[in-house]
Order: sequence, then structure tokens, then C-alpha cells
Amino acid sequence: MLRHLSVENYALIDKFDMELAPGLNIITGETGAGKSILLGALGLLAGAKADAGVWKNPASNCVVEGVFDVTDAGLEPFFEENDLEWSATTILRRVVSPSGKSRAYVNDLPVQLATLRDLGERLFDIHSQHQNLLLRDDAFRLRVVDGMADHADLLARYKTLYRELRQTRREWDEAMEACERSRRDEAWLRFQVEEFEAAALRVGEQAELEAEQTELTHADDIRETLATVGTGLAEEESGILVRLKSDVTALRRVESLYPVAGSYAARIESAYLELKDLESEFSREVDRIESDPARLEFVSDRLNTLWTLQQKHHVASEEELLALQRDYTARLELIEHGEERLEALRIRAEKLEAEARSLAGQLSLDRKRVAVRLQREVEELLARLGMPGARFEANVVETPELAPTGCDEVEFLFTANAGMPLRPVEKIASGGEISRVMLALKSLAVRHAGQPTIVFDEIDTGVSGRVADAMGEIILSLASGMQVINITHLPQIAAKGSTHFFVYKEDGASRIDRLTPERRVEEIAKMLSGTAVTDAALRQAALLIGEGGKS
Repeated sequence: MLRHLSVENYALIDKFDMELAPGLNIITGETGAGKSILLGALGLLAGAKADAGVWKNPASNCVVEGVFDVTDAGLEPFFEENDLEWSATTILRRVVSPSGKSRAYVNDLPVQLATLRDLGERLFDIHSQHQNLLLRDDAFRLRVVDGMADHADLLARYKTLYRELRQTRREWDEAMEACERSRRDEAWLRFQVEEFEAAALRVGEQAELEAEQTELTHADDIRETLATVGTGLAEEESGILVRLKSDVTALRRVESLYPVAGSYAARIESAYLELKDLESEFSREVDRIESDPARLEFVSDRLNTLWTLQQKHHVASEEELLALQRDYTARLELIEHGEERLEALRIRAEKLEAEARSLAGQLSLDRKRVAVRLQREVEELLARLGMPGARFEANVVETPELAPTGCDEVEFLFTANAGMPLRPVEKIASGGEISRVMLALKSLAVRHAGQPTIVFDEIDTGVSGRVADAMGEIILSLASGMQVINITHLPQIAAKGSTHFFVYKEDGASRIDRLTPERRVEEIAKMLSGTAVTDAALRQAALLIGEGGKS
């Protein structure tokens, strides 16, 4: 239930606050004063898109905040699923900056707009005048029937199955397309894979072969250089190693006379050991490196194989060649095992379709059963609304193809006069008749939807007199089980409310007042007689309010 609504810098509104009550809250006011602007503000809390002219002052943020009592709304699972902190008093806030950027909050935690929309749809339903066009909407007609059928769990199970069926069918289509594409390329693919397998690619091989090719090509020069350097180190008479060994011996002889000579000797000895090890390595390399024309030819041929493959496939490394090999191999395996996968997907799709059709059949039975009750209850409400001869029918028609909500379409057929043929309601009903039909449907739908609040924006359009009084009684009966916020221009309906707000314009801005009992009588008297309030109008207003309280 909406406890408090605060609107700042929205359309004609500078800032105002409303403390709403349980039961029936009435909003009346001057034409153009901003009554319906409240719906736009509430719509922002329900995740609606912010229009370009949303700001009264384009230099400041537009802020709409609603405080809701969700004690008995059963929303704890929703809060848990969306990582929100549940509180019996929940605050929804929407902030739209001058740049057009919108932010949404639930209990001061930032949320996605979709989350705000989902929560708003669970907390309140807004019926504005343009929503009479919903009668043309297949989805709306189906929602009314499903709401009365009270089979949300069954419908959720069906939707899950339907999504799985659609996904499986998409996978089958993709697998079939891939198979057909691969079959056309099978001979070419097989040749490529065989060529790759014959090449026996290995990551890092090319760099190794290129280094070996360079060494083999210049083997004589490398051996000669290593041998010359090694000889210079190890020559018996004048080699560096002989001289270093002699220097170490000389320094050791004077160590007792000159102690630092010992450290010099140690350093030279370390260099001697390093150079001696290096000389041994040169010797081994000279023995290993040799001209090998056969090996050089093999290495060059192998490199040519790698380079040719890279040029052919427009890549630059063995890694990319190996990736292509894996892709071609997978496509070949798809050809070889594709029929098995296709068959498995076909069997799964058939199983899912059978299960989905079974659930769709149960949904259809529920809907057809409920359609009879819906027809009866709508006709009873229409009779109360001054249309005793009206006939209404919810026609549930099964379709051959499965859809996201089952295999049914719903038509609402209507005639205002007994004896006249039934036709689609949206094609033949007048404005006043559509208002009454929509009130009947909405009053039945919201009772089953479990929403704690419904907002009506002049649902009484096109009615007056006794019909208006009857419409007020139906709205009041709704308010016995939920909160109703009703924007109206009819005194018969306004008198039914337990709380009454008056919207007016002052200094170019919208204002709103919660009326005292005395001012409420005056306002309804104005609605009865116009600007000049007579004593008779005041008495009639008091009488209406008294009768409204007894309804």
C-alpha cells in the first residue's frame, strides 16, 4: 500500500507531498491543474521512460519517491532474488537529472530500472484513460483470464518448458546448418586435415629449426672461430690460462709479505676457473658442430613446409596453424557425428514439445472454465452499471502453434443490447460502455492479482447519474480489500472516498491539499453546481457523502 508520495520538480509541480490512506483515496481538481500529472510521477516509480519535458525547472533534478507498506505483500522472495534488503516499509525513488540520466533506488540501494519496474508492477496498477485501448491487446485479455484462473505455477512451468523447446529448436537449426555447410566442404576439409596431420606441427619448432639452419649454413666459420679462441686460452706456451696460473703462483709467493696479494690471487683464480670451463665448452662445441649437408637439406625442407602452410592459410605462426587444424578437425567430426547430435536434439525437442503441449492443454482447460465465470461476473457488474441487457463473452480459441503463453487466444465479445449479436468489444463499444467494461474487468483482475494498490484515472469517463453512483459503489467495494486511488470528475464517485485530495494551480504551479470534512463538502458541492455553490448543492453534497460512507 502506498503510504506517502513525494514529487519534486516534475511537470507543473514544484514540490508536493501526499499522505495516502487505506481504502478509497479520491483526487479531484480543476481542469489542467495537474491531476493526471500524478499518474506520470507514479509511472516513473513503475519504471516508465522519462519524457523530455519532465522537469519544471530544467536546471534541477526531478525526484519522485514513494513509501510503501509491504508487510503482507509476500515480496520477501523478490527482495532476496534481487539482493535487496527487505523492509516492511519500502521506499522506491526515481531521480532524473537535467541531462536526462535516470537513477533508481529501492530502500536507498541503487537498482536497475528493470528491477524498479518489476517491483512497481507488484505494488500498484495504474489504469489511465488510454488503457481502454488494452481491450485491443491480446496479451491483456489473456492476462485477465489467467489472473482469474489462478494458475501462475502452471503457467510458469509451461513458460520454462517453452523456453527450453525454443532453445533446443534453435540448436537443431544451427547444427543442421553447420552440418550442411560442412558436408559441402567435406573433401576440402579432409584434405586440409590430412595435410596438417602429415606436417605433424609442434609449437616452437620453427624457431628451433631456423636457429639450426643458420648454424649448419655457417658451421665451418663457427668451428674455426671457436677453435681459434679456445687455442688462445689453452696454448701451452703463451695461452691465457698458462699466464693466469703463473700470475696466481707469483701472488701467492708474496702473500706473506703483502697480505692483499691473497685476495688478488683468489680473484684471478676465479677468472682462471671460469675461462678454463669456457675453453672446455668451446672444445665440445668444436667437436659437435660440423658441416652436415644432409641435415641442412632436411631442416630447410621442413622450414619450407611450415612456411608454405603459413602462406597458404595466411597466418604467421605454428600456433595459428594448429588453431586452424583444430577447427578443421572439429568440422570434420561434426560431419561424422553430426547426425547423432541432430537426432539427439530432435528427440529432445519432441519430448519437450509433448510436455509443453500437455501443459498448454491444462492451461486451455483452466481458461475455458474461467471464461464461463468471467462472463457471468462481468455481466453482473455491467447490470449494476446500468447495462442490464449487456452480454459479454470471453472466447478462448486454441491455436495450432505453441506460443510463450500456451496455445490460446482470447476474444472479448460484447453487445450492449439483448438480442444483438456479439462482436469484439473494442469494435462496437462506445466510450462510456468501454469505461464500464474496463472497470468490470479491472475490478475482477486486480482482486486475483494480489496487488495492494490500484490507481484509476477518470475511469468514469462517459457515465453519469445512477450509473456513476453504481460505478462508485464498485470502486468502493474494491477499496474494502485494497487501496484505491481514484482521479474523478464525478461527485457521485468522489463522495465515496474516505480520503479526499484537491489539486489546483497557484502561481503557475500545481498544488495539492488533503481536504477537511468541511472543505470536502464544499468541493463536492462545486462539482454538483459549478463555481457558484448554493445551499442546495451543499445539502446534496453532504447527503452524497453520508450515503457514500454507508455504501
